[in-house]
Amino acid sequence: MLSKHEIKYIRSLEMKKFRKEYGVFLAEGGKLVEEIMSGFYCRMLVAGKKWLSEHPAVKADKIFEVAPDDLSRISLLKTPKDVLAVFDCPVYSIETVDPSSKLVLAVDGVQDPGNFGSIVRLADWYGIEDIICSQDTVDVFNPKTVQATMGAVTRVKIHYVSLSGYLSRLSGIPVYGTFLEGDNIYARQLSSFGVIVLGNEGRGIRPDISKLVTSRLFIPNYPEGRETSESLNVAAAGAVICSEFRRRQLILSNVISN
Repeated sequence: MLSKHEIKYIRSLEMKKFRKEYGVFLAEGGKLVEEIMSGFYCRMLVAGKKWLSEHPAVKADKIFEVAPDDLSRISLLKTPKDVLAVFDCPVYSIETVDPSSKLVLAVDGVQDPGNFGSIVRLADWYGIEDIICSQDTVDVFNPKTVQATMGAVTRVKIHYVSLSGYLSRLSGIPVYGTFLEGDNIYARQLSSFGVIVLGNEGRGIRPDISKLVTSRLFIPNYPEGRETSESLNVAAAGAVICSEFRRRQLILSNVISN
């Protein structure tokens, strides 16, 4: 049975300062927990009798069987799931990131957990292994962000740094960003490596980062000249950009192989 102290511990993980202090994060829901368990070490697992009976081989430092009412009491979700688990936060080195040989995403101050979770998912979908984030980007281990990644957080490495400092140290490596005054992405030559910068939901890419962008791109609406929305959601724009980069690579690889 869960003690009051353990319940307080689990619920405290909604706050970044406690996630950082304990070095752990929370995930809820069977599919998400199973996916994350394949990549990260599980410290604590809390589940109903039925879920535990269906997963007899599950491993964690501590496993608690609880009634549905108890799960509802400790869950951070509006609609509680049948299982929740506490995992170790991974530690990655920025030194392993090499944008001179592969595509890397950079995120400049994205604040919405859902948007950032979607960005992590699209990075995973398009085979982008690293995301470089400004220090004010939402925490990837925020419970809402973890939910939105749908498990992609186990395959995409997230690094928090001084983004302007990181980009300013790059030499001869293309840095892409989208701007309303940029060049049509479908008419520009695109590299198979470099950094793609995605900006904040409201302000876009901030000025000090914009100065470091070497290739300014624009995603055109259709048909050209039609009155339309002011801009795309940052995750949607990121998906369009990554798709076009990978499409070019696929075409090139097919040409080479033939």
